[in-house]
Amino acid sequence: WGRFCNWITSTENRLYIGWFGVLMIPTLLTATSVFIIAFIAAPPVDIDGIREPISGSLLYGN
Repeated sequence: WGRFCNWITSTENRLYIGWFGVLMIPTLLTATSVFIIAFIAAPPVDIDGIREPISGSLLYGN
């Protein structure tokens, strides 16, 4: 555990990660992948309340 802590907080690395990066990197990867999946395969939704679904994903030709 001590070796891992020293590696995360070391400024000798080419790319500094830090403790914020330990949380940020997996969170950004998850958010990016979910956004891309939703952009491609989101179902149509009723936005205006007029019972006409609006499709905005790439699978529906947008």
